[in-house]
Amino acid sequence: MLEEEYQERRQLPQHLRPAPEPEPEFEFAIRDAVSADLPHIREIYNHYVMNSTVTFDEKPMTLAELRRKFAHVRKLGMPYLVAESPRGQLLGYAYVYPWKEKAAYRYTVENSIYLGPASTGKGLGKALLERLIVESKAAGIKEIIAVIADKGAEASIRLHKNFGFKEIGHMGKVGFKFERWLGTVLMQKSLK
Repeated sequence: MLEEEYQERRQLPQHLRPAPEPEPEFEFAIRDAVSADLPHIREIYNHYVMNSTVTFDEKPMTLAELRRKFAHVRKLGMPYLVAESPRGQLLGYAYVYPWKEKAAYRYTVENSIYLGPASTGKGLGKALLERLIVESKAAGIKEIIAVIADKGAEASIRLHKNFGFKEIGHMGKVGFKFERWLGTVLMQKSLK
């Protein structure tokens, strides 16, 4: 016990201690997704399917399902982006998808952003959403809808608010996952 007290007293004062090593900068590049990214995108998405309520899917997405969705987004000329590290590791992705299949909705999309678990809280979601908005506008999209779980997705709601999305509604108890009822917050941004 005395040895511990002695060691505690022997510490240098704060102003004389060496500065801690700075954390390495979180670096990434955003680019258009390609077919070779789909297994990595699927891995990120399925993490959220199995471990969170940010998606209401309950079964992991198959690669065939993801390929169909990716092909549809590409056919429509809508953005599908990925962020990768300097070493080529996929860190997250974002895309838009038609809000509804009826023709009158053709200028309205729903956005999705998913980050690898180690990539959250580092500004990546902000960078992806910013680029997604720019590319959506360039693709002729006029309205973006965000459908966000009302529990466990507070950071996503905050992110969308910071980009000018307005809350347009709340639907309670529309999903049931992990033995509990969940609702959604609807947010909208005009690109006109």
